Amino acid sequence: MYLIVGLGNPGEEYAGTRHSIGREILLAAQKKFGLPEFAPNAKLQAWVSEGKISKERVVLLLPETFVNKSGNAVGPTLRAYKIKPRNLVLIHDDVDILLGGTKLSFGRSSAGHKGVESVMRAVKTKDFWRMRIGVQKKRRVPGENLVLQKFRGDELTTVKKIIKKSLAAIETIPTAGPDQTMNEYNA
Repeated sequence: MYLIVGLGNPGEEYAGTRHSIGREILLAAQKKFGLPEFAPNAKLQAWVSEGKISKERVVLLLPETFVNKSGNAVGPTLRAYKIKPRNLVLIHDDVDILLGGTKLSFGRSSAGHKGVESVMRAVKTKDFWRMRIGVQKKRRVPGENLVLQKFRGDELTTVKKIIKKSLAAIETIPTAGPDQTMNEYNA
């Protein structure tokens, strides 16, 4: 069983922002794979959808915490479903990667991402999968000034391509495993 988490700030005012790209990808995954609608779970501080992708059970999680407190939802969910951290896939924005770039990694440092740090503290390890989605502009903008900006114009076309590529990876992870998916996704 895999836990796939889409990081992003809850609330309509944050929809379409760079910080919420993980959340947008997970919402698209729920639809593409025909999984049940997300339902609120107050105990987990999140919205949850459970089902199967390619015959493998998955739990999709949208934390209802702000990104920097994501561990408050991820930690309890791993424990509630008895999922090992190595079967955790965290989808999040990365200001060190240009918009359009993606990277699947395992067991890496947080690189200063406060949401990832929160998850690492909650699960007491960095040994989990991260789908890092590039959100940086060609003309570099400091992360704190960038993450709450909405995608605009031509960026929206690039975001659609990122979502399509990420959905292919989400479909491959449960069948081929993250290692093989990493080779394809990072190519």
